[in-house]
Amino acid sequence: MRALLRSSVELLSRRASPHRRNMARYRTEERGRPNATDYRIYFKSLQGKYISPFHDIPLYASEEQVCYLGCFFLMIKSDTLFNMVVEVPRWSNAKMEIATKEALNPIKQDVKKGKLRYVANVFPHKGYIWNYGALPQTWEDPSHTDSDTKCCGDNDPIDVCDIGSQVCSSGQVIRVKVLGALALIDEGETDWKIIAINADDPEAQKLNSIDDVRKLKPGHLEATVDWFKRYKVPDGKPENDFAFNGQFKDKDFAVQVITTTHEHWRALVRKEAKQGEIICQNTSVCESPFKCSEEQATSIVRLVSGTDMTHQYP
Repeated sequence: MRALLRSSVELLSRRASPHRRNMARYRTEERGRPNATDYRIYFKSLQGKYISPFHDIPLYASEEQVCYLGCFFLMIKSDTLFNMVVEVPRWSNAKMEIATKEALNPIKQDVKKGKLRYVANVFPHKGYIWNYGALPQTWEDPSHTDSDTKCCGDNDPIDVCDIGSQVCSSGQVIRVKVLGALALIDEGETDWKIIAINADDPEAQKLNSIDDVRKLKPGHLEATVDWFKRYKVPDGKPENDFAFNGQFKDKDFAVQVITTTHEHWRALVRKEAKQGEIICQNTSVCESPFKCSEEQATSIVRLVSGTDMTHQYP
């Protein structure tokens, strides 16, 4: 069986043209009005099928590492690229996030006490200082106590900061190279922040570790710690704390954290972990009892009112 799968991977790799490898793989469809509580960004495959960005977009990005064979797929875990779902574009203030408690998990703006949430401009920063988003198919389990931070997970996909130069769009899916991790303790919960760079960024080839970031982007890591420490202060909250005294962990450590949260996600969609209010509905995870049909996914979106605007990102 392993030999058959390897042969299939090699065959598909040879048949895939360079143009097809680099083309957009997902589209988005907006519903409702931006900067309003009804605004949602739904995700679709290139075939026009609605999908969940939380559960249906693969964690691993390259075709050589994810080979779908009918309903079975082979994961070759190596020094690889990961998919990142961009929630918040750099320099913007609206707190956009994957709606983990809604069917098909669209991106929406977070609401607190009936009001849309925006992060303040904490001097000298303007909005989010990176493209901010999440790794799909990961989950920080709130019932799991991290052995390093001694705190439980925050019940969300793992967060990513893309330090590349491009300003992305909310809903864009990019391939990122992982460089390190920062362990934020947010109101007593572990909230890992993965530091990564867009694989298509001009500097991506030069940046291969957290030490490279220190050398080639001086001040960037310090600004990141400062931002996460103080971004809630304008809302009347105290400064955030960090595990490891706010020191960044290296790439290997970060990849291990990602692998662990991926296993927690697999348990979640297999109904082997307590899901709480998390919606695990998906269209492609074959071992999941939450898998739904294309028709069911379409009916979910049709119930959402608002303007339909479909985008395809190159």
